[in-house]
Amino acid sequence: MTRRILFFLPLAALTLVASLLAFRAGYWQANLTETDVINTYAAKYVAETGGDPTDCVATPGQTPVWIEVICRSGDGTARIYPVNKLGALLPVTTDQEAT
Repeated sequence: MTRRILFFLPLAALTLVASLLAFRAGYWQANLTETDVINTYAAKYVAETGGDPTDCVATPGQTPVWIEVICRSGDGTARIYPVNKLGALLPVTTDQEAT
């Protein structure tokens, strides 16, 4: 009996950890708002350029882009942050680059 418990104990622990991680990821995604995304990438823009967070606006994207956060500095240059529904930054394609 003890040998059987020792055999399944690591499996039970692994299942519990995987369940908790899946719950956490689902909870985070379900509660991710547009405001969270805009604030995150505006802070990234400020850290990279020293600009102002009010330089940033967001527009809806087309699949797979959920939101495009566009930060335009005073001299007219812009940075575009295409973000998917998970909040991850997607690569900028040539048709998304600011002019």
